[in-house]
This record gives sequence, structure tokens and C-alpha cells, in this order.
Amino acid sequence: MPAILVTNDDGVSSPGIHALADALKALGEVTVVAPTQEASAIGHALTLRRPLRIDAHGGGVYAVDGTPTDCVNLGVDVILKRRPDLVVSGINKGWNLGDDVTYSGTVAGAMEGALLGIPAVAVSLRRTPEFDFSHAAEAAVTVARAALAHRWPARTFLNINVNTGPPKGFRVTTQARRNHVTQIDSRVDPRGQAYYWIEEALDEWHPDGGRTDYEAVMEGYVSVTPLQADLTDYDAMETLDGVLKARF
Repeated sequence: MPAILVTNDDGVSSPGIHALADALKALGEVTVVAPTQEASAIGHALTLRRPLRIDAHGGGVYAVDGTPTDCVNLGVDVILKRRPDLVVSGINKGWNLGDDVTYSGTVAGAMEGALLGIPAVAVSLRRTPEFDFSHAAEAAVTVARAALAHRWPARTFLNINVNTGPPKGFRVTTQARRNHVTQIDSRVDPRGQAYYWIEEALDEWHPDGGRTDYEAVMEGYVSVTPLQADLTDYDAMETLDGVLKARF
């Protein structure tokens, strides 16, 4: 039976991770290793300056006082003591589309699995006042089953985003691009000390003929985007090489 490691960035108590774990039990033996507290927007952070502790909750569920990346590493090396057949991260309470994957702890959990040579999937659901994780869980099982049956290129992992309600189907997509402007809200506390809130001032997505993850979910499809950790801009290499050779 395949071993499946489940993590997230919303924390071990999030209903999304338990909906995901329950659904994946149809495919294999599921172990949940997730942050003790919410670790959203923490990206691919790794805890290096303090010790980490594992708290066993029973029933194959473990909490780690660290990041999703920490959870995957401790899950593999300490809890399972071997590489699982699949890492699945989610279900995140809110989409991880386009450029936002660089901030996402949910996506980072899947990325860490891929870097360790394990097939990996991240799953996110549109943020609404009331979450229904059932359709996202079903989509995750469909993609996870394919991931267990078929190998894709090394260090590649899949980013799934799901809208509310029954999806029309699946669409393989690219990362969307957007005009992203960050606004800093500066305030002063009762003791006269400054503090700050980071907010999004602009959030405009660029359409691309229906190919992007944002367009797919807005049209009611499950978006499945193959991602990789390699950030090299290969198209720019020749230009940059010529510029540097001309200078030196």
C-alpha cells in the first residue's frame, strides 16, 4: 500500500488537512505531519536557529512547531523513516495562483517533497465564508492517483486550485501573472511605537487565452499547474552571457 505524507500551512487543526487526509486513505496509508500553528505565507522557510519538537496526536497525525518544509523533512526522516510514495499539501483555505506560489507555505510543502525526489501535489480552495472541502478533496484524489501511477520529470510537482461547487473538469495550466502592488499601512500603538500592516493595494490578473490557472478556476475548472524549483531564466542566459563578455 502506498505511503502518503500529508502536510499544509494552515496548521494541524485545519479542517482542510483532515478532509484531504480522509479522502486520500482510499489510495494508501496516510500520515499527517503539519505545523502546530498556522504558518500561512511563510514560503519555503526552513527552521535552523532553534530546535523542533514533534507532538503525536494519535491516529497517524503529528504536529511540528515549525514550517511546512520542516514538517516534510521530519515526516520523512523521523516519523516515517523512509521516503513516502507521495507528498500532498493542503487543502489550503484560499487559492495559491500565479505569483502567489512564491509566498505559499502550502506550495512549499509540495516543493520540498519534489526536492527530496518524491512525487508531490499542492491543493488549494477558493476562500469563502463557509468552506466545503469535498470537491477539492475529490480533485486531489484524482490527481494523486495519477501521480502514483505515472512519473513526471524529476523535481516537478503539481499545484491544484479549485473553485467552489462541482468543477466542470480539469485543465492543465500555466502560472498567471498580475499587477501586484503592496501597500504598507503605518500605525502607532498606544505607547507611541510604530507598527505596520502589509496589504495588497492592487490585484489585477493578466489573461492569456484561457491557459492560466486564474482563468481556469474562474471558469469553473480545476487548475493543475506543473511547477519546478528551478528558477533559471534560460531564455536570458545567452543575452546575459553576451553582455558580460562584452564588459570583461
